[in-house]
Amino acid sequence: MKTFCTRKAFAAIVLFLMAFTLIFVLRHMDILQPLSPQDALEERLILDSIAWPETPLLPSPISLEQTTDPAHSTFTILPGRKGGQWHVGDQLEVMIQTFDFQGRPKKSGGDFITARLHNRKLEAGVVGQVVDHLNGSYSAVFSLLWEGDALVEVTLVHPGEAFSVLDRLNKEQPDRIYFKSVFRSGSLSETTICDVCLRPTKQPLCNFTDLRTGEPWFCYKPKNLGCDTRINHFMGGTTQNISANEEKLFHSGVNLKVNIRASGPASVTLLPEKIGQLKVKSATVTSGPSGYYYQGVWRAVGGLTIHQFNTSAITQCLKGKAVHMYGDSTVRQWFEFLNVVLPGLKEFDLHSPKQAGPYISLDFANNILVTSRFHGPPIRIVTVSTSDLRYIANELDGLIGGPNTVVVFGIWAHFGTFPMEIYIRRLQSIRRAVVRLLDRAPGTLVAIRTGNPKFLNLFVSLTNSDWHSLQCNNVLRAMFKGLKVHLIDAWEMTLAHHLPHNLHPPPPIIKNMINNLLSYICPQKGG
Repeated sequence: MKTFCTRKAFAAIVLFLMAFTLIFVLRHMDILQPLSPQDALEERLILDSIAWPETPLLPSPISLEQTTDPAHSTFTILPGRKGGQWHVGDQLEVMIQTFDFQGRPKKSGGDFITARLHNRKLEAGVVGQVVDHLNGSYSAVFSLLWEGDALVEVTLVHPGEAFSVLDRLNKEQPDRIYFKSVFRSGSLSETTICDVCLRPTKQPLCNFTDLRTGEPWFCYKPKNLGCDTRINHFMGGTTQNISANEEKLFHSGVNLKVNIRASGPASVTLLPEKIGQLKVKSATVTSGPSGYYYQGVWRAVGGLTIHQFNTSAITQCLKGKAVHMYGDSTVRQWFEFLNVVLPGLKEFDLHSPKQAGPYISLDFANNILVTSRFHGPPIRIVTVSTSDLRYIANELDGLIGGPNTVVVFGIWAHFGTFPMEIYIRRLQSIRRAVVRLLDRAPGTLVAIRTGNPKFLNLFVSLTNSDWHSLQCNNVLRAMFKGLKVHLIDAWEMTLAHHLPHNLHPPPPIIKNMINNLLSYICPQKGG
């Protein structure tokens, strides 16, 4: 198995594949932009920081009996500091013990576990911080933020043994979702396969690597047409090599997003905060939640006060402003939300593909401009004209910026089949553009939407797993740490909510995300 790839982004993959006599062939290296020593060092440090705990190698074929079984696993609420009493401002700690399908305690970590504390009646919820003790046990620590009952929910998203499969697929089969382009000149038309990596054949390549950002993209050259006749981009299909035995690691209702039961009580009653009480902080976690829900409203923890914006308040906040949104369809949701709630905002018909855009809406009376554009390839959605394939970094370089300019971007969902090096490289080019924008126009407000958990089945797990999305979020935070940008934590805002997970979160969650964004744009007194 051989593939054309970029120089630095797949150095680790080369080593991996060589072990299996699967050599990646590097071609056209003279026209690719290699990573600078600084970027290469950052890439290595980030990859080290997000390295997932390894699990013991299982025999081949995989024995499901030795993997983590949520039905046998349990969690236990640890006693409060005062004989089982908890007050607002305290922390609640839960101990999770995992077992395999034969009921034997696990001795290694690496499972992907999420935790939530919630009260459906109060529409309250907060995400727990999960710590892997690498011995089959885990801690989940919750900040206690409301009075009343609180129910603990612990979920096994993936057993640790699943990640060797996901990691192998992204290294060996980054092209398992493949793309195509039509090349046309007059009445002559040809279609070829395109990707970041292409398997070598006798067919020459067209190199569409972006000259400004260095983002790599290739297509097989048509037999009878030139590379300059490419007219569009679209997803070609999917193909992946996974055994039926490996599929058992991604079985809905068995070991894929399955709740773990409590060994005792699953809920506690939270008493009012005591005057002068000391805040309790667990020694096992170093950070708390970014926010929580109460009465269906997202409240940030520390710093920003999130206000609730009705239609007139949104209009007043955005009056005289240009809001530019870039990214995938989860960012497009924000554009669509504003179009629905603002009666004065009218979308101009650019005759663009409904799912791909670009889009532009105007409110002439209030001088509001809102645009939305998809990020550059890889793009899995409908056919996109090559003239509309724009990288976020290049778009940011085209902005003047200033105090009346808002930039929003989110990029994650279309990178689930690629090694993390590809995502890191993309973010590095975007970050450089953000730095340039803030240098020339420091009043520009930049907000970044993180990825969110979604509904999972076998196909989604193998092509866009929550694990990969979480890793993307960790990379994103590391990449933009210290810059004057604002993160909208879509991960926690989705995970803490009572509604089912969806790639495109439902309206109540989107509304809270928009209120979060607007609170950055138009902070009010006390905010």
